[in-house]
Amino acid sequence: MKIFSVSELTFAIKSLLEPNFRSISLKGEISNFKSQSSGHLYFSLKDANAQISAVLFKASAGTLNRLPKDGDQVIVKGEISLYSPRGQYQIVIRELQFAGAGELLLKLQKLKDELHALGWFDSAKKKPLPKFPKKIGIVTSPTGAVIQDILNILSRRFSGCHVILNPVKVQGAGSAEEIARAIQDFNTHRLVDVLIIGRGGGSIEDLWAFNEEIVAKAIYESQIPIVSAVGHETDFTIADFVADIRAPTPSAAAELVTHEKANLLQFLNNGQRALTQRMISQIRQSRSHLETLKRHPLLSSPFNLLSQQIQSLDGIRSSLDDAMKRILSQNTLQNRALLQRLEILKPSAQIKSLRCQLVPYFQRSLTTIHTFLKMKRDRLTNLSEHLSSLNPSTLLKKGYSIIQTANGSIVYSAKDLRPSDTFNLLLHDGRVIAEAKEVHIYDTKSLL
Repeated sequence: MKIFSVSELTFAIKSLLEPNFRSISLKGEISNFKSQSSGHLYFSLKDANAQISAVLFKASAGTLNRLPKDGDQVIVKGEISLYSPRGQYQIVIRELQFAGAGELLLKLQKLKDELHALGWFDSAKKKPLPKFPKKIGIVTSPTGAVIQDILNILSRRFSGCHVILNPVKVQGAGSAEEIARAIQDFNTHRLVDVLIIGRGGGSIEDLWAFNEEIVAKAIYESQIPIVSAVGHETDFTIADFVADIRAPTPSAAAELVTHEKANLLQFLNNGQRALTQRMISQIRQSRSHLETLKRHPLLSSPFNLLSQQIQSLDGIRSSLDDAMKRILSQNTLQNRALLQRLEILKPSAQIKSLRCQLVPYFQRSLTTIHTFLKMKRDRLTNLSEHLSSLNPSTLLKKGYSIIQTANGSIVYSAKDLRPSDTFNLLLHDGRVIAEAKEVHIYDTKSLL
């Protein structure tokens, strides 16, 4: 039997093993993770019954969005290799994908496409950040390093601004709902001028709350400008696309919403100095120009410059005086004519004129009225005399009488009485009660 050296045996195993496992995929849980200063990563992949050593060299590790850690479920691609110095086989990983991350990435891309179709990512709908916000709102965990980083930046760059923290969970069950509710609360009460939402770095699972549609909807409907600061610079979430502006880190978000106070003061001081120097220069130029003008011959005496204007003004004044006199004369004549017309139109003058016209008419009217009244008076007298002649009392005075029955009826005919009837005789000075002894009826024709 041939006796092998350790090197020969190891080489023989290596020759048999490696060609048969050039490209394999393996799924397992990371344990014993170590990151070397060289950039190479060493760990074990295990399942419930076995484990295998693994190495991820720097060139391949540079493609990862984040470093793996103990407990991560991963899917790797690579080849089996035998590490001769230790006689240990291992898998040399070329690609590493976190288990479940593929489905999440597909879900993320689908939601991203839907929201993009709705126009939630349109730059035209982005709100500008206020230049000097008085109140800044923060939606993040109250215990993480993010809030401390933001507060340090704000206090250093622009101390004195009012910061309101709405503490929320940034990962795990219910975190998306808390983040969305915090954004809505800030908007409902209009508490701040600008809002920062964010958290520190992590896996896609850790950042998933910021990929939920409920958070994207709250950001899109917010009337307050929002800065998204989720994870590291290489991390992108749906919140980053919907927000008005994305900051690569929470610290950068704090810098975006504030202007550095020292720079602003320096800018104002520089502006003040530049303005002062410009004013001094302008005053010097104006003073020099004024001295030059003072030495000009035309300005040695006011009359040299204004003589023509003074003479022209005198001519205008003389013409104006003449025109005013003509106007006053015309107005005086017009006023006199108007006064005369007014005198004629005065009520007293018109009454006097009308009185002169009406006196003859009144006299004629009085004469006519007197004549008319005399004629009516004479006719009244005649009628009165005629009426008096027809008065029964006048007839009674002439010897006539009126016969009345006992009931007061006038007796017009002898036929109205019967023998023994009582009747009254009305005379001009009294009444006589009589009785008919006999009643005789005459033929009126025979009397004629």
